[in-house]
Amino acid sequence: MTTATPPSAHRIVAVAGATGLVGRTLARLLCADPSVAAVHALARRAPDWYHAKLIAHQVDFTALAPLPALDEVYLALGTTIKAAGSQAAFRAVDFDANLAVARAARAAGATRLGLVSALGANPRSRVFYSRVKGELEDALATLGFDALVIARPSVLRGDRLALGQALRPGERWMDRIGGWLRPLVPADLRVIDAADVAAALALHLPAAQGRVLLTSSAMQGARLRLGSDGGSPAR
Repeated sequence: MTTATPPSAHRIVAVAGATGLVGRTLARLLCADPSVAAVHALARRAPDWYHAKLIAHQVDFTALAPLPALDEVYLALGTTIKAAGSQAAFRAVDFDANLAVARAARAAGATRLGLVSALGANPRSRVFYSRVKGELEDALATLGFDALVIARPSVLRGDRLALGQALRPGERWMDRIGGWLRPLVPADLRVIDAADVAAALALHLPAAQGRVLLTSSAMQGARLRLGSDGGSPAR
């Protein structure tokens, strides 16, 4: 367990959705990064783990208070229409809450933003889910961040039950058949570990410039690349 901030640490970051499938791993990776001085974890409930760099904020995303000074922000807030209960409730999380955090982070000085979006995100999609994801990407691009790194994962693999989340039938089904049909499935459609998505954002955002898109295939194995590039390997 880290007990002191190393002299080289200078980055102040925030993770919205820090108790979720991707956000939890992302917050842990950032806490383990020697160049990060503090990780502000924004979530509706407190994280169930401790680190000397972790600063927990239990927030109401519909009435977000001003954020502390930041260099980077990572958006990992998300739900499903089934879990939310309606399209309006889904949009309130996946679009409104993420955009509110981005605006607050920009006002707090953040110049870099990482987003967990989804495969197929397109503001002109006929699919409501994909359209909302695409609209968010475009909205974030107007906020003036120096770097906007967008991760578009396919179906995520991870232990949702351990996080108190309901299993998603599509994820469970795709994970089961993935082993049998993997050679026949296009790379961007293959199941991806949530930890690889987190690692890809942690790896790319610090040095990115402009708008960068990370496809699902490009993020496969990012945990190993993060470790080999001198970062902290996923746990």
